[in-house]
Amino acid sequence: MENNNFGQVKISNDVIATIAGLAALEVEGVETNTTFTDKILKNNGVKIQIEEEEVNLDIMVMIEYGVSIPDIAFKIQENVKNTVETMTGLNVSQVNIHVQGISFKKEKAEKEEAKQVKKS
Repeated sequence: MENNNFGQVKISNDVIATIAGLAALEVEGVETNTTFTDKILKNNGVKIQIEEEEVNLDIMVMIEYGVSIPDIAFKIQENVKNTVETMTGLNVSQVNIHVQGISFKKEKAEKEEAKQVKKS
């Protein structure tokens, strides 16, 4: 919450959670299938705690098969922290990443493509 000469600005927790969820989905390697994206954007995939001007976030993600989980998690943390701080003016003290699963969608698509090429 920010005070100025004109009054107060209050940002809903849902707004902060949506910003964080979208920032997490921007990172390459994070699964963006429709049901998982819906879960993130309905804030089931983002938990938020605000104490004064400090924000703690827990973000649940699915990672695409074959990517480095620690690298992706760090990129998510960076992007979420930067995006939330820039858009809200709040200080993000923690971004905890919870990997809920691994998606094999790309691998299946590559196998299908290989089968199609062999048939030709």
